[in-house]
Amino acid sequence: MELIQTIEQYAWIGWLVLILVFLVIEMLTLDFTFLMLSIGGLAGLGADLAGAPIWLQVIIAAIVAAVLVLFLRPPLLRRLRRGEDPTPSNVDALIDLGGRVVSTVDSHGGQVRLSNGDVWTARSDAGELQPGTPVTVSRIDGATAVVRATIPTSTEDPTA
Repeated sequence: MELIQTIEQYAWIGWLVLILVFLVIEMLTLDFTFLMLSIGGLAGLGADLAGAPIWLQVIIAAIVAAVLVLFLRPPLLRRLRRGEDPTPSNVDALIDLGGRVVSTVDSHGGQVRLSNGDVWTARSDAGELQPGTPVTVSRIDGATAVVRATIPTSTEDPTA
């Protein structure tokens, strides 16, 4: 019984530690989840300082955190990401990028020069592609571009 009284007497220290841990994790993740959990911990600390028993403190903290995660976090994330640049970058920018076969590309290997000037090791989705064949990147598999042949449209210069 003395242990429970000691825990209840020093629960405020536990709440402070929990709040600080959640805030540090939030600074590393920047996803608002741990911020909401730390605010829930703040509600638990408030309940402790008001004299609530430990079980009620935990329930209050859990309810406040759950409400914040479910109702406040989504609009905050939308507002945070509203100004993001929608342009794909890195490997995502290569998907659907055109190019031409430099050395014969089959299911095992070959090379293509993409329209951005990069030369990539490539594999074909289906069949063998001869040098000069126009291709489109369908996906990136490690450091290899997986390509498929494309039919040039009438606006493209076939000698390019």
